[in-house]
Amino acid sequence: MTSSDPPRGHRDPGEHALRALRRLFRPHRRHLLGALAVFVVKHSPVWLLPLVTATIVDTVVLRLPLAGMWVATGLIMFILVVNYPLHLLYVRLLHGSVRRAGTSLRSALCTRLQELSIGYHNRTSAGVLQAKVVRDVETVEQMVQQTTDSGLGAVTVLIGGLTVVGVRAPQFLPLLLVIVPLAALVVLRLRSSLRDHNEEFRQDVEHLAARVNEMTRLIPVTRAHGLEGHALRRMDATLRRVLDSGLRLDLLNGRVASLSWVFLNILGVVFLTASALVAYLGVWGITAGDVVMLSAFLTTSTTSLATLMSLAPVISKGLESVRSASEVLRTPDLEDHKGKAEVTAVRGAVEFRAVDHAYAETGRPAVRDFTLSVAPGETVALVGPSGAGKSTVLNLLIGFLRPQSGRILLDGVDMAGLDLRTYRRFISVVPQEPILFDGTVRENVAFGLPDVDDAAIRAALRDANALDFVESLPDGVETSVADRGSHLSGGQRQRLVIARALLRDPRLLILDEATSALDVESEALVQQALARLVRGRTTFVVAHRLSTVRSADRIVVMRDGAIRETGSHDELLRGGGVYARLHAG
Repeated sequence: MTSSDPPRGHRDPGEHALRALRRLFRPHRRHLLGALAVFVVKHSPVWLLPLVTATIVDTVVLRLPLAGMWVATGLIMFILVVNYPLHLLYVRLLHGSVRRAGTSLRSALCTRLQELSIGYHNRTSAGVLQAKVVRDVETVEQMVQQTTDSGLGAVTVLIGGLTVVGVRAPQFLPLLLVIVPLAALVVLRLRSSLRDHNEEFRQDVEHLAARVNEMTRLIPVTRAHGLEGHALRRMDATLRRVLDSGLRLDLLNGRVASLSWVFLNILGVVFLTASALVAYLGVWGITAGDVVMLSAFLTTSTTSLATLMSLAPVISKGLESVRSASEVLRTPDLEDHKGKAEVTAVRGAVEFRAVDHAYAETGRPAVRDFTLSVAPGETVALVGPSGAGKSTVLNLLIGFLRPQSGRILLDGVDMAGLDLRTYRRFISVVPQEPILFDGTVRENVAFGLPDVDDAAIRAALRDANALDFVESLPDGVETSVADRGSHLSGGQRQRLVIARALLRDPRLLILDEATSALDVESEALVQQALARLVRGRTTFVVAHRLSTVRSADRIVVMRDGAIRETGSHDELLRGGGVYARLHAG
């Protein structure tokens, strides 16, 4: 499953899923072959027992020498005794390979998610991606384990049984061989329908995961506005859709299982009656032991075929999960860094030259003819109404978006030729909603800097006005910040994010509405911390509160994606233009 594979539509989806599955398990083929060999030996009593039973019956009925019975019994007893250690070895080889392959697939998915563009993540629900990494990989693991454990047992019983019948009662082999292709034909006929229903059910479950993710994020909003009933009605509609598609899938699986059972047992009755009649008439040399053996093989063959047919929905569901994971691994929406120059140092000079960008969803230009030159260490504030293009400019600066025309220069070098991963090491972003993860205060502040010492962490916390409240926490910097820091105030979380930015010592700083959600007291503390953070760094500030940008070196007023005016706070007020009207209003 690589990005170089042809698009999904260029080949049969089932074929693509099988090819992807083979590639996934290719590194583990030696262990899988070993597991296959061990399984054949450990499972052989299932198809050897009918032969031993036939030998014992013929020994009693035909008064044959006892030596043959003792040899057959000793052989089967030995294989039964060694089954336990062989089974443990089989589990270690097979299940270990499946678990490692599943871990590799999850790692590949997580790696791909880090490589995909921000545009892809904006278009795709986090709940859907979570379902692919967790649920789909688990389904693939279950498919391989179940089909191998059950399917391999059924196949070995069929092959072993047919071999024994071919040697001992070859007259009945053609009749047995009729059952296998008939059953295979039924499976092939049903596979297409099962695949379609599994894909529909998978998509409904992904939609449910996205809706649950959305519901949990909006709980504070729904509670605050008394909208719990509305949120539950939205969820109930999604749950009903999953219920309906699940019931349709279960009904189809039930039809397959029932028809298979009826079909195979009718064939079984015919086969048993024919063998008994042949023995009764004394033709073809069929003995009583052969009838017992054929009857036993009939039962095991019927069970084995039923098992194989019951695996059809399991395989179909697993292959659908392989296709689901492949959707992420084969998505071409990647940031292209190949052959680009690494950034080893940044002074902080940024220049936008006639930059345009429009989003494909709307087609309307979000940024038009944006031209701006920023000197190292300068603080530039972007202001304007919602939809003016401020966030688009920041995303262009970070490299989340690419200019559709025009250029962006970093220290005089076109950013189109830079490896943006190395460039971003010199950037820190302080967003409106502070982002913390489950871990300690230390881990959150020192994120990505594992070798930083305690003195540097404490200095960053002090400069961010966060040291006092951190020291008052139960375990200080080792206090767990669980549930994204929900037990901390908004101002405390924001100051931890500022401490993280200070510790990285960025050359280019982006403040995106960093104080808009804070109360007056918290905003004052955060503003003091931000004043220390921006010192000596090229800074871009986006804010709706004009009071927070008045100290900027330059204010850029935007509307409809274009620059309307620039200047300092005082200059713009004296000019009486757009900024002055915004300030007055």
